[in-house]
Amino acid sequence: MRWSISTTITAVLLVALGIVAAGSFFSVHQTQYALVLQFGESKAVIDKPGLHMKLPFIQDVVYLDKRILPVDGAAAEVIASDQKRLVVDAFLRYRIVDPLLFYQAVRTQQTAEARLQTLLESNLRQSLGRVPLLSIVSEQRATLMAEATRLISDQAKGFGIEVVDVRIKRTDLPDSTSQSIYARMRAERDREAREARAQGAEQAIGIRSSADRERTILIAEAQRTSEILRGEGDALAIKVYADAFGRDIEFFTFYRSMQAYREALGVNGTTMVLAPDTEFFRYFRSMLGEMPAAPTPVPAPAR
Repeated sequence: MRWSISTTITAVLLVALGIVAAGSFFSVHQTQYALVLQFGESKAVIDKPGLHMKLPFIQDVVYLDKRILPVDGAAAEVIASDQKRLVVDAFLRYRIVDPLLFYQAVRTQQTAEARLQTLLESNLRQSLGRVPLLSIVSEQRATLMAEATRLISDQAKGFGIEVVDVRIKRTDLPDSTSQSIYARMRAERDREAREARAQGAEQAIGIRSSADRERTILIAEAQRTSEILRGEGDALAIKVYADAFGRDIEFFTFYRSMQAYREALGVNGTTMVLAPDTEFFRYFRSMLGEMPAAPTPVPAPAR
């Protein structure tokens, strides 16, 4: 089947009309702004979603986000009013309120975020540098963040931007400061430990001396009691011996002599050289174990 010239022309016209129609219509999402530009000059700002028209091949469309957008700031070192250093990691949230001014001032979202990061860092230094460290880490932080939000929002109005909120994600001490603080904390804990040990040693010495004193007193009292009891026992034994000696003098003398023989002639190998008629062996001279009669004293010669 051969195409005729008129059919070919018609097909070409339809394709051209399709291309023109495709270049004339554009859609805008409900989360977007649309800027219609002609040779770089703004011709229309569209903030309503739907299908819209523009001049094909002459006008271009630039889309901008109308939602709240986040910007993460880099961790920055801040010096508080009490000369304490800390590292602050913050972020902000913003939205485009004037798309035409935004496009004229910063063109792209990446450029706007770079500008906002610079504003965030400088204003945080200004807001946090006027208060001591304890205020930054206390409930006063909300007031400081509200002040920083206001300052950054005022400066960002020239970009067609409204800063919604500024928040601190993390507040920490620099590594050098952290190490010195840890060193001071360790020294303080060591000092407290040494003080506790010294107090414990002092208490131990006091308890030990008190126990030694009580021990000495108890031993002395026990020795005194034992000496008293021993004296009383010795006195009672002497009395018993005396009573026994008084009842039967001969038996008592015999009993004590037997005890003396056992002690002197026991198994310890004692050697004694004595005369047979000595008083010590007087019971050996009697077969019946009786005390021999005492020898009759010889009267001294008269002078």
